[in-house]
Amino acid sequence: MEDQPIPSKHVMDPRQERNWAVGIHLSQLALCAGILFGNLIIPLVIWLIKKNESPLIDHEGKKVLNFQISMMIYFIVTGLTCFILIGFILVPVLFILDVIFIIIGSVNTSNGIDHKYPFTIEFIR
Repeated sequence: MEDQPIPSKHVMDPRQERNWAVGIHLSQLALCAGILFGNLIIPLVIWLIKKNESPLIDHEGKKVLNFQISMMIYFIVTGLTCFILIGFILVPVLFILDVIFIIIGSVNTSNGIDHKYPFTIEFIR
């Protein structure tokens, strides 16, 4: 019986790697398309599938998931403030900030800039 060569780990093309990383950031906008919890589930699925193929995808996926978990907490808290009426102002402001931060993160990742989302609690390290 002949010795079989050990298959080498697939190394992703740098352009393809960056495209996946940007895709994780942009997938957060699924909520804007009306997909309930898509802003968290879609990046999670992409990250789980691709995280072992690239350190960049693993790093960016963790940032995105931490940001979206943090934003979910902030949305719950601001949603509860609707009972005292201030939430009706805070929820739309938070939504707009969420979209702006996602776009900034996507552009920075596309340009190769390591971006940190503001107001992010680090749940996944």
